[in-house]
Amino acid sequence: MACYKNDMIIDVFSDPICPWCFIGKRRMEKALELNGLTGRVTVRWRAFQLNPGMPPDGMDRTDYLALKFGGEERATQIYDMIREAGKGVGIPFEFDRIKRTPNTIKAHRLIRFAGRSGLDGAVAEMLFRCYFLEGRDIGDDEMLCEIAGDCGLDRGATRALLAGGEGEEEVREEHDFAVSMNIDGVPCFIVESRYAVVGAQEPEAFGPVFDLVREEERQTTEP
Repeated sequence: MACYKNDMIIDVFSDPICPWCFIGKRRMEKALELNGLTGRVTVRWRAFQLNPGMPPDGMDRTDYLALKFGGEERATQIYDMIREAGKGVGIPFEFDRIKRTPNTIKAHRLIRFAGRSGLDGAVAEMLFRCYFLEGRDIGDDEMLCEIAGDCGLDRGATRALLAGGEGEEEVREEHDFAVSMNIDGVPCFIVESRYAVVGAQEPEAFGPVFDLVREEERQTTEP
C-alpha cells in the first residue's frame, strides 16, 4: 500500500487463519475511529505463519485440532471463548464450517500482491471472512483467485502469480524477520516502526500509543 504524507503507519503482523487477528483487526479499526484517525493511517499487512511447517496442501481440520489442541474437546473450549470475543466486534465465527486448515503462504503472497494496488486490506478482510465465516479453503488457488477478483484484482494475473513462486521468498523473509524481532504470536501492531501493541487488545489500548506518536510529531514540527 502506498504511504501518503502525514499518514501514521501501522504494520500489522498477522495470519489469515488466526481468529484473534480477525478480532484484532476490528479492534484496531475501532481504535482509529475513537482517536479520529480513520482514513489518516496507512496500514501495511505483514506476513506471519502460525504453522510454517504446514504441508503445502494443508491438513484435515480434525487432524490439525488433534495435533494443536489434543483433540476437538479442548479446541471447542478455546473456540467458545473466541466466539464470545468475536460477538463483541460483530464477527459470527463459524468454526464448525472449517474442514481444512491451509498452509497460508499463498494467501500471504496474495496480500503482498494486492498491496501494489492498495488492496491488501481488502484482501486480508476477505480472507478472514471466507475462512472464518464460510469455512472456505484459502489455500486453494481457485479460491484465492475468486477472492482477488472480488477485491478488484485481475484474476488472470493472480492465477499466474500463484502458479509461480513470486513473493514466496519475501513472505518467508518477513516471517523470519518477525521471529527475529521476538514476535512469537499475532496479531502484533507496530506503530511508526517504534511502538508495539501486542495481541488483540481492546481499542482503548491503542490510544496512549497514538497520543505518543502525535506528540512526537508535534514536537518535531514546531519551530
